[in-house]
Amino acid sequence: MPQVNQTKSLNVIGMHCASCASIIKRKLEGLSGIEKCEVNSGTEKAQVTYNPQKVSLSRMNQEIDKLGYSLEVSSQPQNVTQEHDQMDHTQMDPSFHAGHDMMTPISSDASIKARKLQELNQLATHIKITVPLIAVSVFKMIWEVGANPLGLWSAMSLNAQNFFHYLLPIFATYVLFVIGLPYLQGVWRFIKYRVANMDTLVGIGTSVAYIYSFVLSAFSIQLAPFLNTQHTYYDVVIVVIGFITIGKYFEARSKLKTGEAIEKLLGLQVKTALVIRKGEQVEISIEQVVVGDILIVKPGQKIPVDGEIVDGATSIDESMITGESIPVDKKLHDVVIGATINKQGSLKIKATKVGKDTMLSQIITMVETAQGSKAPIEHLADQISSVFVPVVLVFAIITLVLWLIIGSQFMPFSQALTLGITSFVGILVIACPCAMGLATPTAVIVGVGKAAQNGILIKNAESLQKLSGVNYLVMDKTGTLTKGMPEVTDILSTSDLTNNQILQLVASLERHSEHPLAQAVVNKNQLEKQSFLDVKDFLAIEGKGLRGSLDGQMYLVGNTSLVADLGLTADSKIISNFTSQGKTPVVLAGKQQILGYLAIADTIKDDAVQVVARLHQQGIKVAMLTGDHQQTASYIADQIGIDTVIAEVLPGGKAKEINKLHSTGLKVAMAGDGINDAPALATADVGIAMGTGTDVAIESADITLLGGHISALPKAIVLSRATMRTIKQNLFWAFFYNVIGIPIAAGLLYPIFGILLNPALAGSAMAFSSVSVVLNALKLKRLNLLQEPI
Repeated sequence: MPQVNQTKSLNVIGMHCASCASIIKRKLEGLSGIEKCEVNSGTEKAQVTYNPQKVSLSRMNQEIDKLGYSLEVSSQPQNVTQEHDQMDHTQMDPSFHAGHDMMTPISSDASIKARKLQELNQLATHIKITVPLIAVSVFKMIWEVGANPLGLWSAMSLNAQNFFHYLLPIFATYVLFVIGLPYLQGVWRFIKYRVANMDTLVGIGTSVAYIYSFVLSAFSIQLAPFLNTQHTYYDVVIVVIGFITIGKYFEARSKLKTGEAIEKLLGLQVKTALVIRKGEQVEISIEQVVVGDILIVKPGQKIPVDGEIVDGATSIDESMITGESIPVDKKLHDVVIGATINKQGSLKIKATKVGKDTMLSQIITMVETAQGSKAPIEHLADQISSVFVPVVLVFAIITLVLWLIIGSQFMPFSQALTLGITSFVGILVIACPCAMGLATPTAVIVGVGKAAQNGILIKNAESLQKLSGVNYLVMDKTGTLTKGMPEVTDILSTSDLTNNQILQLVASLERHSEHPLAQAVVNKNQLEKQSFLDVKDFLAIEGKGLRGSLDGQMYLVGNTSLVADLGLTADSKIISNFTSQGKTPVVLAGKQQILGYLAIADTIKDDAVQVVARLHQQGIKVAMLTGDHQQTASYIADQIGIDTVIAEVLPGGKAKEINKLHSTGLKVAMAGDGINDAPALATADVGIAMGTGTDVAIESADITLLGGHISALPKAIVLSRATMRTIKQNLFWAFFYNVIGIPIAAGLLYPIFGILLNPALAGSAMAFSSVSVVLNALKLKRLNLLQEPI
């Protein structure tokens, strides 16, 4: 039997830029047995689909370990079985148990964060050391060129020159070989394995500057006739590595904040649960809860797992899952979601989903997957980053050679060599592709996380990008624009009975019926806090209604055919009025006369009108797609403000209607229940499932709105457009920075203006560019999703 491919999410240690991601992807995809590999420098994860019979995780690790990277298996929520004493730790790879992958550890989210915090602390320590050294070096640069606007110091004396001549080499040696060790390792890996990343560029640039300066210092007497031995680059080594270290620190700290959405979701998980075992209340860890357990949840406590209420009633705060702040009333047999908060009464719930099957675990998995995915717009940056570093290396060498060949024709060779090395180092330092690699993933991570906190689950970055371009939204009627539950909308008495008496009589009879509309009448009577009358001689009349005796009198409830059998005639005007509005008429009659009418209908959601108005403000046309009659659909559409009504469409024909809209050049999103509308959701550019409770159709749509709250639709549009705007801003500045910076570093402006970019300034600019991209993405966290669209 052939082995089925497995897909693993792997944490990548040692990855810092887009070129790193390109190297890892290329090396892993080169291994036999790996079908697909996606590496994201923003999330520092690799998604690998592979055949365990052909390649193991330890083999993957061996391939990239020599390049300075390592893999860890991401831990997943446990899948607890039906047995109390057995748990399937599905986060472990089968080959791990078999001993094939003992070199590939499993990392928890806590351990990942701990490692990142440790790296952050190490960078902070390096900064404390380098900042004073940078200050000394910069002061020396300023003093050396004679810049003294306030007259605070005199020109540099010979003693001062000698002091710096011996001090800066010591500083530079420590900075390069201790703080800059990762960059030197990058150079070594480039020489040995012919792979280059950001570390390689910085390492080659600073190494060349250091070696050149060391040679001038060591052989100053011998080289004095040929070169300016006083012009060394020790200060450049210190400042470049120092500023890049500072930039890495702020970048790492900012990137930690991009993952706060996942942290908050993980923080919602309950650690223990109070369970009834053998008649006793026992507090156990959440991992020990199994399907079928009866759990006790007290007021103010979080519900441990997904379940069904078997005793009690309450209101539950589901805001952390759905983004809706208003508590939801729950009663017997209602479904509850793990991690939501029980606000009032004490409950007993029966566990129905545990471990990785719970709603919260599914959300976490979906958000992590979406954050690690790539938007189509990112492919351009990936393609450029994959060849960017080698091209820059070649360009830097060519620039140095041109300075030596052409520059020496117009200036002394020593000056041409000095300018050539300055350009060489400047190009390598300023051209690091960090900002380019971070432009898209950081914005996607923050955008998807922000969406999850507002009850919007986005399957992948491609869906996020497509949603931003949607200009036409097709919405299913039942369950999307309407509540999906029939309610009594009208009560009309045509006798001496009051409306409440009409309701009480009908509800008392309907309580014994199994008809789908009967519960709507029963619920209405309960809402009015009326009692139910005793019914005798009850009889259901198939296709027409029902009959029963109340207080000694016979009553009939049903459609117009039922009362026609009695020789009575229903008021055609009343019936027509109800049916034209999409309402189902129910007639109450005695033996001699019609006593009254009720109308039952699926009512419009409270926020439907406001949502459609917001979508119009965002420049989106809205259509309603339904199987209802044209007259009924048009009536509802007019109430809501729908632009187009597509009625009397069978489920199989909905996809064809979407294709018709596509053929006119529209970018179409489809919002439906995610199950009955699956073909239409798949056909649309973006499928949006109106998820309800734990029955979220995550697999059937690109985007899921938890709890079925359509108020999240305009929020999703705002967020997608803001995220794409941020990505485009980041990419523009990342490309613009390199397009402008590299030619200036190469000396393009020197012949005309005498301007040549100092490598120290190039290092600080490169560091700032990466930090600015991350900070720009973090602005999405403060985005007001209710703001008016621009």
